[in-house]
Amino acid sequence: MNTELKKGDTVLVIAGKDKGKTGKITACNRHKGRVTVANVNIVSKHRKPRSQNDKGGIKKEEAPIDISNVQIICPSCGKATRIAQKFDEKGIKHRACKKCGAFMDGEKRVKDKPASKEKAAKETAKEAKAEPVTEKTPVRAKKESVKKTAVAQKAKVDTATTKRKTPQAKSTGK
Repeated sequence: MNTELKKGDTVLVIAGKDKGKTGKITACNRHKGRVTVANVNIVSKHRKPRSQNDKGGIKKEEAPIDISNVQIICPSCGKATRIAQKFDEKGIKHRACKKCGAFMDGEKRVKDKPASKEKAAKETAKEAKAEPVTEKTPVRAKKESVKKTAVAQKAKVDTATTKRKTPQAKSTGK
């Protein structure tokens, strides 16, 4: 199941016994389409003691709920919304709010920005020095010729080894 929800997102429950509650996602199972939200869908589990030191009893746990029963809350406008996909000026895809258009995970993507001005200057210098790729560089042409000869040799071997044997008659054993 395809979903844009992630662990750590703040969501609003829109259906079920806990309708109207908000909380952070503590676990997300994308294959089953379920999320576990903090302090939502609390269930009682009856536990039997497994040893003398272990205590049994009734334990309260958070159970997963379906993804369709929650909506993400936009950090900038504070409203429950659906998620859009937008590209920033660098061409990187981000999650965005359908209502206000703000990026939802802009501050989490720190690794896209260079750590210092010196590194940024080095990266631009490398890009300027990079040679434009021609249609066939000598290395690429050599690789293609090696591949063609390997395919030709394999074809020769295949034709030599594929002589068919005549089927033998089966004996009935009586």
